[in-house]
Amino acid sequence: MSSKGKEKEPAPIPPLPNPATGSANPAASLSALWAYITPALHHIMKSPTNNTSKAPAIEVDFYAGVHSACYNYITSQTEAYNSSPRKPDEVPISGTDLYDQLDKYFADAARELLLGAPQDDSDLIHYIIPCFNRYSAGASSVNRLLNYVNRAYIKRAVDEDKGWLTISDVLEHVAKTAKVTDTREQLAKKLREKRTDELKKWATASGELADAEACAEAASPVDRIVHISALAHRRFRLEFIDPLLAVPKFKKGTKVKNKIPKSKGSGPPPGPKGRLARMVKELLESPNIGEEDRVRQASELATMLRRCGIRPDHPLRKKLAKYQS
Repeated sequence: MSSKGKEKEPAPIPPLPNPATGSANPAASLSALWAYITPALHHIMKSPTNNTSKAPAIEVDFYAGVHSACYNYITSQTEAYNSSPRKPDEVPISGTDLYDQLDKYFADAARELLLGAPQDDSDLIHYIIPCFNRYSAGASSVNRLLNYVNRAYIKRAVDEDKGWLTISDVLEHVAKTAKVTDTREQLAKKLREKRTDELKKWATASGELADAEACAEAASPVDRIVHISALAHRRFRLEFIDPLLAVPKFKKGTKVKNKIPKSKGSGPPPGPKGRLARMVKELLESPNIGEEDRVRQASELATMLRRCGIRPDHPLRKKLAKYQS
C-alpha cells in the first residue's frame, strides 16, 4: 500500500510549559498555589487525547516548579504553626486546605464527565470505559506530580489514624481475639492481621497489596484521608458511578416513559432499573455483541468498579467477577 493511502497518526500533545509567574511566589498563599498548579491539573486531567491510557505531560521545569511550590507552601504552614501559640492537643493543618481543594477539583471533574454521558443506555458503555480510563490515567499522573503532598500531608494523617482504616474500625476484631496476657506487640500484630484481611477483599489474583489498598482507600468515606489517586477514584465513584447505579425516583402522579409493567406472578421478573445495571445486563446478554468484545468490556467495567471502591459484595461486582483480570 502506498504511503498516500495511510492516515497520519495525530501528533501527541506537547508537554505543557511552565507558566510565567514573574516575581510572584506560588507558595505565598493557597490561592496563589492553586492558580499556579491548576493549568497543570487541567492539562493532565482534561486535555483531549487519543491515548486514554496515558495522560498528557507537563515540562520538566513545570513539574519541578509544582513540587517546589507544594513543598514551600506546606513547609511555611508548618513553620507558622510551630512559631505560634497553640493548645496542647492542637494538631497542624499544613496541607489540609490544599487536599480539600484537590478533592473539590476531582469532584467537579467527575460531575462534568457525568453531564456528558449519553442518554441512550446502549451508548453508555462506549462512553464510560474510555472516560474512566482517561480520568484514571490523569489521576495517576496527578498523584505522581503531587507526591510531596502524599508524603508530607497524607502519610502524617494516616499516622494520626485518619486513613482509610482506623483503630476504631478494627477495635472490635482485636477486642474479640485479645487476651489479658497479650503484649503490645501481640496486639499490634492482630491489628496488622485485620488490615491484611481487609486488603485481601480487594486483591486480585496477582495479590498485590498496594493495588488492593488503593481500592480500599477509594471505597472509604469522604472523611478519611487517602492518597491523591485514590481521592480521585473515590470522587469518580461518588459523583459518576453512584448516580448511574441509583434507581431514579419519580414524583407521585407523573407518568414514566417506557415503564416496566409490574409482574402478576408469571413471566420473567422486571429488569434492573439503574442505568449502569441496565447497561451491564445488555452487555452480558445481548446477542449483538461479539464474545471477544463482551469479555473485554466486562473486564474493563469490573476493573473500573473495583478501582473506584465499589465493594466486592455489590451485585454488579458479583456479575462481573468472572471477567475480573
